[in-house]
Amino acid sequence: MKERNGLGARCSRSAAAMVVAAGLMAGVLPAAAGRADEPPPVMDELTVTGEHTGPGMWHVHHGAANLWILGSMSPLPKGITWRSKQLEQILDSTNQVVVPKPFEIGIARVLWLLITARDLLMVRGGKRLKDVMPADLHARFALQRAKYSADSDKWERYRPIIAAAFLQQAAFHQVGLSTRLDLGAAVRVLAKKHHVRIEELKIAGVHDVLDALKAMPPATENACVEASLVTVEKDLPRLVDRARAWATGDLERIERLHEPSEVDECRAALDEGAGANDLIALVRRTWLDSIEKYLRSGGVTVAVVNMDMLLEKGGLLDELRAKGYDIDSP
Repeated sequence: MKERNGLGARCSRSAAAMVVAAGLMAGVLPAAAGRADEPPPVMDELTVTGEHTGPGMWHVHHGAANLWILGSMSPLPKGITWRSKQLEQILDSTNQVVVPKPFEIGIARVLWLLITARDLLMVRGGKRLKDVMPADLHARFALQRAKYSADSDKWERYRPIIAAAFLQQAAFHQVGLSTRLDLGAAVRVLAKKHHVRIEELKIAGVHDVLDALKAMPPATENACVEASLVTVEKDLPRLVDRARAWATGDLERIERLHEPSEVDECRAALDEGAGANDLIALVRRTWLDSIEKYLRSGGVTVAVVNMDMLLEKGGLLDELRAKGYDIDSP
């Protein structure tokens, strides 16, 4: 499909860029390892047909309180049909469902951002991406861009982390993966069907993302651009494998598909900074506080939480165990 011309299309693309960049900073978009001088692996386009259950659910309990956690994942196969019979059974006795509030930016908000925050989103001073990105990274970026776009100047006006995120999205699209699939939306539909109260948890807003971009030093941005580039160069087969494992509920397979060193280096760089680190900490703290609130209140709660945030070392599941909660794995 051809891109639309005009201000509306440019606004939509800028909004999408900020969402993707936020995902990169929060560590929810996966990246990959591998050497740039190795030939790209041969892979088939991902095809997922039929109805899939996704992973089982973690059961966190303490006394009379019961919390069921459904792990979401990004990217996932485009066009996947998802249904969890276990979730529907649990919803029959659930008091509330907790899902992340969608990160949405209206057209008026985008117009305001293009005027007031342009320097955070675009390359400054009339320069282009090739002028601000290290030469080796830009050469790799240009090589991959040629594979996924016929426009040799595409994304040259965006700052590195956002341009790299757009490239990553294009690569995902080519192999049948999407970061736009919202498991929370599917759970909302089921909750309404079972007449269960829905509570949306606001994780971070536009200003949180802009503050993180504003405080991000070039070295940190380059580390995360490196992670995004290696995703496109080497890691697509692992992400396809991971998406298939999620679709079939193979949690053991997911846990064996470890994220490589570039992701750790990007996150370590973020943790040393101020703005992005604050955003990551905000996401984790918000989820932990919310989960503990419902566990203290008793009853039955279902929550949709990012899988990486659950499984990472020192993540939400580890923190809950450390606090004395009992957790039954899927």
